[in-house]
Amino acid sequence: MGVDLWTKTRVELTDEAGVIKGRILSEPEEKINLIKATVTMVLKHFNFERKYGAKVETESNIPIAKGMKSSSVAANALVLAIKAALGKEIDDHETLKLAIDSAISAKTTITGAFDDACASYFGNIVVTDNYERKILKQYEVEEDFTVLFHIPDKKSYTISSNIESMRLIAPQVEVAFKEALLGNYWTALTLNGILYSTALGYDQKVAIKALKAGAVAAGLTGKGPATAAITSEDNVGNIVDGWREFNGDIITTKVNRLKAHITRQE
Repeated sequence: MGVDLWTKTRVELTDEAGVIKGRILSEPEEKINLIKATVTMVLKHFNFERKYGAKVETESNIPIAKGMKSSSVAANALVLAIKAALGKEIDDHETLKLAIDSAISAKTTITGAFDDACASYFGNIVVTDNYERKILKQYEVEEDFTVLFHIPDKKSYTISSNIESMRLIAPQVEVAFKEALLGNYWTALTLNGILYSTALGYDQKVAIKALKAGAVAAGLTGKGPATAAITSEDNVGNIVDGWREFNGDIITTKVNRLKAHITRQE
């Protein structure tokens, strides 16, 4: 599910072919592997890798390494910005393909995260086949729900995820997947969160607290450690108050209904 948080990327092409300089303004201590991989991938796609280098700046209000899909969003934004700087057009499918391949190359994802890429690119809710890179279902969230995130201090990078533990719960995750295909996406979100919290060793008290306070769904987001809760506006205060006993930050946002886009091209 896409939420109303953002990543912005600015790209300036240079005549230093192959030289890619990047900065993550919002978290400058983070590595720029994804920036380098994506710029290289897109330049090669258009056969400009021997002509251009690039200076890249990204900034975001999505915390990195919290399970909130910051890498998928950043890869999408980078591809859009680079193709705009080159003055080139490619369709949505090719844009997502380049973003996913770049994320795999940079090792910010293990599977390619086609679901994450699509949700952040198209908005609303998507159900995908990540092996075939196909969108199976798209749902528009009609209710004006608030989305809350509890963000613990610790970070969890995809490359260090416990793959074996996640494989063990594959049959149960399939149940959540089928619920999402049927349109029971809030049930799927909660069930998925319970399963991955158990497999990865996270405490589920944050999600349970939100559900007790009236959330329609709550659970671990991605590989964690962040927890998401979906709720009506009436219950926001109760959930936030309940979460104050846990260390970490709280982000309040909405479901994103807008497609990723280029905001300015000079």
